[in-house]
Amino acid sequence: MGNIDELIAPAVEAVGFEYVGAEQLQQGSGKVLRIYVDGPKGVTADDCASISHQVSAVLDVEEPFKGKYRLEVSSPGLDRPIFTLEQYKRFIGRSIKLKLKVPLEQRRNFSGALLAVDGQNVCLSAEGQELTFDFEDIEKASLIFEY
Repeated sequence: MGNIDELIAPAVEAVGFEYVGAEQLQQGSGKVLRIYVDGPKGVTADDCASISHQVSAVLDVEEPFKGKYRLEVSSPGLDRPIFTLEQYKRFIGRSIKLKLKVPLEQRRNFSGALLAVDGQNVCLSAEGQELTFDFEDIEKASLIFEY
């Protein structure tokens, strides 16, 4: 999300939390900016409220959006979304699912073990084969919760 990340990350980190990423969603006739944050001991509802206050102040000054939107602050949860190449590297060996922006061999959804990150490429072991995806071609990805 580029510019939004550059605005939000310092505000989240200033209150002692890790900025995981953000996504813009359309819900009904309104827009939602959902940001994901994490901390060494997790994230409580009070933490989310504090972070929301901090981030709202930054967004009110910078005004990156036209029109109204709703801000949501959330823990990444068990099926943690993956936004950056650094995050992919952190989760090598874990099971992930990803969705491509455009189909590859008539498929957009893949899941399997994250094998490696090589430059801009994300390597996945899926269905008995190694698949390589360009980071720019991935629409979204997340961990698969393992019991």
